[in-house]
Amino acid sequence: MFEMSFWPVFSRAQVRSFHERGFLVFDPGIKQPDIDAIIKRTCELYEPSEISSQGQGGYKHGTRLTDVHYGIAAARRIATAPKVLRGLKQLFGRTALPFQTLNFPTGTEQMAHSDTIHFNSMPSGYMAGVWVALEDIDEDNGPLVYYPGSHKLPEYRMQDFGLRSSYDDYWLYEQGIERLVQKHDLQPEYGLIKKGQAIIWHANLLHGGAAQRDNSRSRHSQVTHYFFEAAVIIRQ
Repeated sequence: MFEMSFWPVFSRAQVRSFHERGFLVFDPGIKQPDIDAIIKRTCELYEPSEISSQGQGGYKHGTRLTDVHYGIAAARRIATAPKVLRGLKQLFGRTALPFQTLNFPTGTEQMAHSDTIHFNSMPSGYMAGVWVALEDIDEDNGPLVYYPGSHKLPEYRMQDFGLRSSYDDYWLYEQGIERLVQKHDLQPEYGLIKKGQAIIWHANLLHGGAAQRDNSRSRHSQVTHYFFEAAVIIRQ
C-alpha cells in the first residue's frame, strides 16, 4: 500500500553511520502547510483539563495525542512522506509500514528507554521511529536525547531486570536502563534540529526527553513508529 519507487535518500556514509550509531538526522521533505496544519489541528484536540495557565507552553506536562493520523490528513502525510519511506527502505531493505503516531506540544522529559520495551518485531530488528520537529528545537525547549551505539546492546525486557510485566514496575525498568548507561559509559547526544528536520532511530536505541529548561515554550513534534514488510509487530 505504501510502496514507493526506489531512489536512494542517503549516501553510503550516512547508511554506515546509521548502522553504527543507531540514528540519523535528515530532511524528510515535509511541506510547510502540513506542519502548520498539524500544529493547528492538534492544539484544537487537547482537552481543557490538559491546558495549564502556567508553564509548558500553556500545556500540562505529559500531554500527548496518539494516532491522530486516522483523522488528520496532515499527520498521515507526515507519516507517509515519500522521502521517509524511501529512506527507511534503504536502511532496512524492506518496505516500511507506519503503525502509530504520537504528537506532542512540549518536551516529554521521559527517562531513557528502548522502544522494544513497548512493542517489538518478529524477526527482531525490523522496527524504527521517525521524530519530526514541527518547530526549532534547542537546549531550552526539551530536545530528544539519545545514546549513540546503544542499539547494539541486548533487547532488555522487564523480566531481564527481575521485574513484573506491569506498568507499576516501569520506573524500576527506567532505573535498570540508567544503570546500563553508566555501566557502558554511554554518552548522550541531543536532537538540536531545525523545524522540518527529522531523526530516524533504530527501535533498540536508548532515548528519552531532555529537561525542558524554559517551561514557557512549546516543542511541537510528531513521532511515527514503523515496522517492516514480512515482519510481525508484537506489543509488549
